[in-house]
Amino acid sequence: MAKLDARKAAQQIIEMKYPHCNGALLGGSVVRGEATNTSDLDIVIFTDETFFSYRESFIELDWPVEAFVHNFSSYKEFFKSDRERAIPTLPRMVTEGIVLKEDPRLHSIKQEANELLEAGPEKWTSEMIDIKRYFLTDMLDDFIGSATRGEEIVIAGALAEMISEFTLRAKQRWLGSSKWVVRLLKQYDEAFAETFIEAFDLFYKTGEKGPVIQLVDTVLQPYGGRLFDGFSIGKL
Repeated sequence: MAKLDARKAAQQIIEMKYPHCNGALLGGSVVRGEATNTSDLDIVIFTDETFFSYRESFIELDWPVEAFVHNFSSYKEFFKSDRERAIPTLPRMVTEGIVLKEDPRLHSIKQEANELLEAGPEKWTSEMIDIKRYFLTDMLDDFIGSATRGEEIVIAGALAEMISEFTLRAKQRWLGSSKWVVRLLKQYDEAFAETFIEAFDLFYKTGEKGPVIQLVDTVLQPYGGRLFDGFSIGKL
């Protein structure tokens, strides 16, 4: 039996699992046209019947499902925390989401999500930039100095995350995790993203560190370069 398409499956799942909900959205990769064989259905449920937000995962109609259940005020805390951590998971799902069960309140929630995404995360202060410069420099030194392959591999992974964070947040742009790291770097600057990918690809294949080191220096240069001498935290 053929697997139902995403929208039809989500509609039936809402009717089966959340029949009394007030409104529902289908978001995620299936809506963006980026679905793979392992993609799940991201369904956002709004209901007056719950006093708190929760998330649950299950398989239904041969689809893995991630359901995010909120009432019409509890979602605000998630919008707030997503902005603070600069990873707008729920706002992105809401703004991209296809309405599968209509409620008039969904329109204002979508508008709220759109405005949050357009505003971007909080701007880094110069003090925060210096803190991040210092820790990125420290990680780079570990990378340069390491001669143990296992350690180099782990350090490189941490360094990639720190480079992407610094690049995006210094420009007041949103962050992401996993596959979203590369997607957001490409949205920011296609050429930079390609340089990022090539530098780490070369390192993992051959152990050559030069392009990664150059990448870090390029990222830090507009903000004063590497930082160690004279840096302090908490000194009175």
